[in-house]
Amino acid sequence: MQTILGSGGGIGTPLAKELIKYTNQIRLIGRHPKKVNESDELFPLDVTDLSQINKAIAGSEIVYVVIGFEYKLSVWQKVWPAFMKEVISVCKRNNAKLVFFDNVYLYAKSSIPHMTEDSLIQPPSKKGEVRKRLNDLIFTEVEKNNLKALIARSADFYGPDNKNSPLTLMVAENLIKGKKAQVFGDANKIHTYTYTPDAALATALLGNTDDAYNQVWHVPTTKKRLTHLQWIQLIADELPTAAKIQKVPAWMLRFLGIFIPIMKEFPEMLYQYEQDYIFDSSKFENRFGIKATLPEEGIATLIKSLKSSLDSR
Repeated sequence: MQTILGSGGGIGTPLAKELIKYTNQIRLIGRHPKKVNESDELFPLDVTDLSQINKAIAGSEIVYVVIGFEYKLSVWQKVWPAFMKEVISVCKRNNAKLVFFDNVYLYAKSSIPHMTEDSLIQPPSKKGEVRKRLNDLIFTEVEKNNLKALIARSADFYGPDNKNSPLTLMVAENLIKGKKAQVFGDANKIHTYTYTPDAALATALLGNTDDAYNQVWHVPTTKKRLTHLQWIQLIADELPTAAKIQKVPAWMLRFLGIFIPIMKEFPEMLYQYEQDYIFDSSKFENRFGIKATLPEEGIATLIKSLKSSLDSR
């Protein structure tokens, strides 16, 4: 049994599609899980109810944690550490391997212009401090030989079924609606994005590769060094429409947060958009010979998905 904690999201859904290549015993855990594959086993659960985690994971060989708790600092500080401690404890009890899908928030600000698996861990934000704590919880147990685990780390991502990406929320959806694309930070800086189907493919492959465990892997991400403006132009070309832009200062993000709560959480992460942001996945590519989807192809799929979603509303 391979179990996904956090099914149904931007990573959970494509991950289930990939895991069927390795097993037809897949358990999907979430508030309202829906089958992705015909043979999927559904396990409805509010994962903040830690008393049910053991029952949810029992019998699993591999547990994938791809859950996205509410993007709010107070929630992260309260929920993430307790949740991860319980998942680790239950994995140890059931002799299950753990695959944690992570982001780059724990890396030092100075690492952002070129991130590798060996980048300095020195989070410059409070959200980053939470992610570092999760990393430490996992590798403390790994180093004690109490747990077999790996971290699949991703850059900011975009793709179908991913509703909370700034590239989707502030650029693609706005342009589709005839509004201006909103950008923060320096729009002339490079920003590499991970395509969610690539991230899912890599996470499934890593989880089913025994010698990939007990280390960190960057999932395949484009090597095209596109600036924010170039990403916006790709989206505009695909629609097609004019690439009209509105620059959003930090104070406006807080104002927008009145209407779109997630926006209130972005200001402390602005450092990632004020310098080049290059996510290097060479380690994965060299080991497995798999490269990232071209941005033009990924954007085409994203726009097709968004149009379909908006048309059905």
